[in-house]
Amino acid sequence: MKEHDVQLLISDIEANIPMNLDKLEQFIDSVASRNIENSLVEKWLKAVHKNGISVDETTHLTKGMMQSGAVIEWDDNTLVVDKHSTGGVGDKMSLMLAPALAACGLRVPMLAGRGLGHTGGTIDKLESIPGFNCSLTPQEMQQQVEQIGCCIAAQNDAIAPADGLLYAIRDITNTIDSIPLITASIISKKAAEGLGSLVLDVKCGSAAFMQTIEDATALAESMVGAAQGLGINTIAQITEMEYPIGSYVGNTLEIIGSIEVLQGKGSSDTRDIVILQGASLLIQSGLVNSLELAEARMLEVMKNGTALTKFKEMCVAQGVTEDVAAKLVQEPLEVLQDSKFKTNINAYASGFISNIDSMVLAEIARGHGAGRLRFEDKIIPEIGFEIAVSRGQAIKEGEPWLIIHHNNQLSSTESELLSNCVTISSQPVELKPRLITTIP
Repeated sequence: MKEHDVQLLISDIEANIPMNLDKLEQFIDSVASRNIENSLVEKWLKAVHKNGISVDETTHLTKGMMQSGAVIEWDDNTLVVDKHSTGGVGDKMSLMLAPALAACGLRVPMLAGRGLGHTGGTIDKLESIPGFNCSLTPQEMQQQVEQIGCCIAAQNDAIAPADGLLYAIRDITNTIDSIPLITASIISKKAAEGLGSLVLDVKCGSAAFMQTIEDATALAESMVGAAQGLGINTIAQITEMEYPIGSYVGNTLEIIGSIEVLQGKGSSDTRDIVILQGASLLIQSGLVNSLELAEARMLEVMKNGTALTKFKEMCVAQGVTEDVAAKLVQEPLEVLQDSKFKTNINAYASGFISNIDSMVLAEIARGHGAGRLRFEDKIIPEIGFEIAVSRGQAIKEGEPWLIIHHNNQLSSTESELLSNCVTISSQPVELKPRLITTIP
């Protein structure tokens, strides 16, 4: 694409007038084919970041990015569903949601990412399982979903290739936090899965990307608008991200926590979020017609073992041996790597657990290898935390509330931060639900 044409797009953005959509399509095609100077892409991204673009333009950008690569097509996509989360400390829902939905009769061709931040992404967690292959082509994804009902695969260059270059340049131009650009990046890849329904989990709070309800709402509305504009039945659930989710934080540990929930045990906090997301998709897809029935169905497949069986089938289909998969779903500690050290952090007083500073946990875990500062950083899967208490639970002074799994010794500063990142109230704590609001 010529510099003059890109400059016309930028001028329209800066003047707050509608972009020429044909020119926008040419721009996206040029980005996907890498037939454009990076400097021109930088200028366009900065203009969008500074001035914003309309809902219609965001939808058009998203559609163009989706169509820049492979798009999975289904004979009937009514029961083809997925979810996306903006991420949080202990957010492991995809690991349980995909097999649970498949056990309910839905089809889930889930694309997921590696983490860049305080903890690993869904792909990092799955790759801590010996032999698990996340590198599936779109054709392999479709074939596996048709056979067993679900897959979880890494994002790759075949899907929305325009996003690859745009994201890389956003990262170096400080334009990551643009809502239209976030929307197009996320929804283009989800739309390429050929979905009929989508639920978006937008985290809100001190340990979330969007820390205020206003920002979370703006992002949720933008993503819902773009997805619905592409014909996907979509809702967003804005959920609280002040307190870590469930009992485990860290890649291997979150696999363990997920298997416990799929065994019908484990963290009720984790299970409740899986049910929240899954019940919505059962209703959106028309498979179930009431919230009560949808929630009961999700709970049933996690208690009767059918969701766990689907998880095992997914592991085997994606490269895990039958023997390893069988051990994994029964005794995950026999399969997964363990840390060299485990250190208890004890309560400084008696009372009730009021809060845990999630970001302190996350940053210390990342410092020990649970997360990345750069994409090329190597994840150490066994690093993380077990949270031994639930919010609102009573605890006595000196009892352990946290167990850190680590390979290197904790510094005195880290030990002090961990000791002080829990808030213990002398009075019982009122518990609030994770769900703040739903859009639309």
